[in-house]
Amino acid sequence: MARVAIVSGGTRGIGAAVSKALKEAGRSVVANYAANDKAAEAFAAETGIAIERFDASDYTACEAAVARITRTMGPIEILVNNAGITRDSTLMRMSREMWDAVIDTNLGSCFNLCKLTFEGMRERKFGRVVNIGSINGQAGQYGQVNYAAAKSGIHGFTKALAQEGARYGITVNAIAPGYVDTDMVRAVPADVLQKIIARIPVGRLGHAEDIARGVVFLTADDADFITGSTLSINGGQHMY
Repeated sequence: MARVAIVSGGTRGIGAAVSKALKEAGRSVVANYAANDKAAEAFAAETGIAIERFDASDYTACEAAVARITRTMGPIEILVNNAGITRDSTLMRMSREMWDAVIDTNLGSCFNLCKLTFEGMRERKFGRVVNIGSINGQAGQYGQVNYAAAKSGIHGFTKALAQEGARYGITVNAIAPGYVDTDMVRAVPADVLQKIIARIPVGRLGHAEDIARGVVFLTADDADFITGSTLSINGGQHMY
């Protein structure tokens, strides 16, 4: 029976590529999304991947969704925490609402979904968790104190939880993408984007599939000796 995988934020951008790659690897995938029904339904029709609408920053919503998925598809053994938003601003202009939205979605969702699936993984003595961090959680970025704090928190969360899961056959790792050719990055002004690319040694933006390949590697059944690690996939932009 195929292992069940949840990918939060799994119908667009990096998440969509991860969902597709896990399905190709033989996993039974559920792609979570927050609001865009039309895009999610188009994704499901194109890929045949199951979709679940719920707010990953809301613990109660996550609890109900995990129960539904477990009931209809089976125990969740692979979790990819990819849900993320930006609310960029300098600290002087940032509101508490902007701070809370990013922390709750980007970091809080990791707690929610790990908390709700970890016990089952322990009982079955198998689990694979991959948390999607960011180069900006490693190096920081002007105007992103909320985003950098959340992504840096993911890296620490990963290392701590890996120690709790290791004896139970659960691996917990993170991937820190660099600048990837997604809608979020395409929204950057062209002149700024060219400056970013100029700082990437390989000379291009990343592709969502670059990140997806890393997720497939870290969630493989035989990747059982890799835990507590952060895999930087950034074209050499930040060697950490």
